Amino acid sequence: MLIKVIFHTLCFSLAISLAAVAAENKQVIDIAYLTQETVAPPQLSNIDPFIKNKGVFGAELAIADNNTTGQFTHQQFRLKAFTVPVDGNVEEVFGKQIAGKYRYVVTVLPPAPLLKIADSPAAKALLLLDAATIDDSLRNGQCRANVLHLLPSRSMRADALAQYMTKKRWVKWFLVVGTTEQDTLYAEALKRAAKRFNMEIIAEKTWEHTFDARRTAQSDVAVFSQVDDYDVLVVADEQGAFGEYLDYRTWLPRPVIGTQGLVATAWHRTHDQWGATQLQNRFTEKAGRTMAEEDYGAYLAVRALGEAATRTKSTELAALKSYLLGDKFALQGYKSNPLSFRAWDGQLRQPILLAAPRAMVAVAPIDGFLHQKTELDTLGYDQPETQCHWQ
Repeated sequence: MLIKVIFHTLCFSLAISLAAVAAENKQVIDIAYLTQETVAPPQLSNIDPFIKNKGVFGAELAIADNNTTGQFTHQQFRLKAFTVPVDGNVEEVFGKQIAGKYRYVVTVLPPAPLLKIADSPAAKALLLLDAATIDDSLRNGQCRANVLHLLPSRSMRADALAQYMTKKRWVKWFLVVGTTEQDTLYAEALKRAAKRFNMEIIAEKTWEHTFDARRTAQSDVAVFSQVDDYDVLVVADEQGAFGEYLDYRTWLPRPVIGTQGLVATAWHRTHDQWGATQLQNRFTEKAGRTMAEEDYGAYLAVRALGEAATRTKSTELAALKSYLLGDKFALQGYKSNPLSFRAWDGQLRQPILLAAPRAMVAVAPIDGFLHQKTELDTLGYDQPETQCHWQ
């Protein structure tokens, strides 16, 4: 009996030792998550409450998925979140707490602080995965070799809408634009798409009303929208200041698309195909809310690193970045086609969902729009059009 007890004790000790050795031999990939708190905008409706922590739950969900695979590949992924206060200094937090300690940083930041970080000397030795911006400039003249972009740009979204309008033969557009800089940028993307897909913008107006749109929309929208005949009203209102009040109030009975009505988006709560329902449910269980675009972008960023590390069996920046930008990289994004990065500007090519508030309508690229390499490159700036020259 004593011998048996000793034997079992030795076996147990050996198992613990082997487990410890295995843990020590694991490749560890540390990922930083950097964001800044934002001030809630004026609330126009209580239907969609302001979400102050967009992104982080998506990153955490992806870490769990990476580590599920890591059990078999002897890799461990660890995430550390850094949230800068509204009045805090993003560059300072990056320099003191992230630079020199992490090689991979997922960011949920506006364009300006993202570029400042990317241009800092310490950032040259790491990879930033931008899970929030949609600016075309960051994929063109203001692109950076150490930044990859996870969400579709404004031009990709506008092209997705234009493809569907081409299919429907709704080729005459009435463009309504808000007064913010973001509205102007989205309007520029829409005009580019209109020219690219032979749409006719029969009228363009700026919504300059400063009063409460809810109280005056019934009468003012009808007067405002009295223009020549058109097929569809296209709105550029990224802040949601007035776009929701255009539908059903226009002089002519016409559909609304753009930032309201039928929208082009990376992710949507109504999306339930290609395994999306499972991801939606897992996220809701974790976060207590539906998945936002920034959550999806952060999820893709961490999953992309996990896929690259698994395939290369490496943690080194050069190896992972080379694989991410290579032809063999393919990421499951729960949107039919595998996702991959464009080597010329760091943009993640991906299908774009066209959704109404409570229903999926279509997925772009629309059938019939062909490309010599991949139909996904019919959305946004293709390689011959790029103004990015870091490659």
